[in-house]
Amino acid sequence: MAGAVPAAVVVRLGDAEVELGPAATVREALGRLGSMRADVVAAAVRPDGAGDPQQWDLDRPLGDAGAAGLELAPIRAATPEGRDILRHSTAHVMAQAVTDLFPDAKWAIGPPVEDGFYYDFDVARPFTPEDLAAIEARMRELLAAKQRFVRAEVTRDEALALFADQPYKREIVERVEPSEVDLAAGRDEPTFTVYRNVDPDGSEAWVDLCRGPHLGSTDRIPAFRLMRTAGAYWRGREDQPMLQRIYGTAWESEEALEAHLTMLEEARARDHRRLGRDLELLHLPEELGPGLAIFLPRGAHVRRAMEDWIREETLARGYQPV
Repeated sequence: MAGAVPAAVVVRLGDAEVELGPAATVREALGRLGSMRADVVAAAVRPDGAGDPQQWDLDRPLGDAGAAGLELAPIRAATPEGRDILRHSTAHVMAQAVTDLFPDAKWAIGPPVEDGFYYDFDVARPFTPEDLAAIEARMRELLAAKQRFVRAEVTRDEALALFADQPYKREIVERVEPSEVDLAAGRDEPTFTVYRNVDPDGSEAWVDLCRGPHLGSTDRIPAFRLMRTAGAYWRGREDQPMLQRIYGTAWESEEALEAHLTMLEEARARDHRRLGRDLELLHLPEELGPGLAIFLPRGAHVRRAMEDWIREETLARGYQPV
């Protein structure tokens, strides 16, 4: 919590204004302000109307801001910010599915990225296509389970104990310097945010170290697909362990997902490496190096014709070779 809890919070959205108790949630405030829609996934919050907006979960209490006034703006799913939140939540579900199927897995980080998300795992062997199919199936079960994403703040010691068997999470916690503590907000030690995936009966199914925000529950994820796997060094350094990365994508609707997958298929069909191979224009041997091509006879002929045309056109336009 950033400061003392006010007795009441005045919430504004444009010209609309409402006063609520500190225990009221962002969801309730947006509802009272007439801006709570089915496609709203979070809110941009500015305490006292100052500073940069912060992204908050819909179920977060207004009193967490420690301010008597808040400016709110809904974040909708079909926006860059909304898609990031959707994809981040999907990454959590994927990590939970992986740890359900691979109990010895250690999990590292899982951020949203352009058009999707990924999560890195330390596992005994690389993931196979069959593994991805099983993970995706387990994810769909977790979506149907309607688990809630529940936010909590913990101390450094609590975080270290919570992730006692997760070395990558512990390293993240341990790397936070005391200088990062916001003493002006009344804190005397770092606090860390965790999100618990909670079943409808209230039992905790999984927990991760994360700033958030997240969707309200897993069934709010309408469309996703796991795409591929790759190796990735922890923290991008070759002296660190090699982890297994799973890439996925998630969208606000099945239609948006299908449009994205169609675009990817069309891009693959136009890929110069595929066309060069199929048309017998060029060869890209791995031993030569990434992106370095050897022109085959047909490709050499095309290249020579293009060079001759360029040369003729530049001379016709008055350029002189030097």
